[in-house]
Amino acid sequence: MPMGKDHVFDVIIVGGGLAGLTAALHLTCQNINVCLIEKNKYPIHKVCGEYVSNEVIPYLASLGIDPYSAGAKRISNFEITNIKGIKIKANLPLGGFGLSRYAFDSMLYEALKEKTTVLFDTVQDIIFKENGFIVTTLEGKRITSEHVLGAFGKRSNLDKSLGREFIQEKSPWLAVKNHYNYEMGDDVVALHNFNGGYCGLSRTEENVVNACYLTTFKSFKKYGDIETFQREEISKNPFLKKFFKEATPVFKKPLTISQISFEQKNAVENHIFMIGDSAGLIHPLCGNGMAMAIRGAQIFSELYLDAKRNRPMDRKLLEEAYSNSWEKEFGLRLKTGRIIQKALMNPISSKLGFSLAKTFPSIVPKLIEKTHGNIAQ
Repeated sequence: MPMGKDHVFDVIIVGGGLAGLTAALHLTCQNINVCLIEKNKYPIHKVCGEYVSNEVIPYLASLGIDPYSAGAKRISNFEITNIKGIKIKANLPLGGFGLSRYAFDSMLYEALKEKTTVLFDTVQDIIFKENGFIVTTLEGKRITSEHVLGAFGKRSNLDKSLGREFIQEKSPWLAVKNHYNYEMGDDVVALHNFNGGYCGLSRTEENVVNACYLTTFKSFKKYGDIETFQREEISKNPFLKKFFKEATPVFKKPLTISQISFEQKNAVENHIFMIGDSAGLIHPLCGNGMAMAIRGAQIFSELYLDAKRNRPMDRKLLEEAYSNSWEKEFGLRLKTGRIIQKALMNPISSKLGFSLAKTFPSIVPKLIEKTHGNIAQ
């Protein structure tokens, strides 16, 4: 939908990933005047695990979105290996689906593009003034609104300009993703550990395997390039050795992202409501960041719509309600993710953990439940 002449909106959403797109669709369906600003045109591949918990299926259905209509793979089983290749299997309590961001983001965009103002541009500045926002873009647009949602991802120049605390600290993490042609079950999401990180594997709608791994820069820099690192370090895990030896990459070059921060973030910064990775990032080993992004969009949208029914809207109360709801929904998930990540990265605790899980297999589904939510209606 083209931008109106007045450039005034109820809500501006900065960032068109899963969180931003979902919030835009939800609010637009309730006749809220929304402007979504995204720097890249769809479709586009992104560094992502591309596994989503079924906890969001009913909510997506309420928005008219059916991932399975796009060929999403039904995933019901989980596998994890340690560095030596010792494997543990478990059922996923809720199950999930495998769908590329290329397809998922495009599906959401197609559902809202005729109803919502979508601006493909880069936001340069967000200023809160006199109980409202002024947003300026690289192409010289000046847009105003009552509320702004920050859905600009894991790390952005906007985080710096907003003075967010986490952005001041350097992060040791980087992620690499590619799609591969490889024989693997459709119903499995696998997590394989290696020295300095872990790699997730699962199928997407294109019948390719998405391989996305997270590693420390310290572990990576000894090898200097991705191919050598995969061959010399990651392949010390026998499952990953077999995978990278036999799998054929689909992309000419893998996608990468660095300086990934798992530090705590505020759900509201400078009166901006943060959603998705902008609000908090769960370790990919927990495999649920996509569902968290969607669920976060739902939480904000429902609180905003409820507050709007009770005009005049109290900004302070809405900010407090969102911050509290976000922490209640995701606080324990993030804490559990940090604990699991530290345990797996430590050789001693990892060995003890795998021995315990081998003896008591029911532990694994219980841990998965701690990093996933309930079915969102």
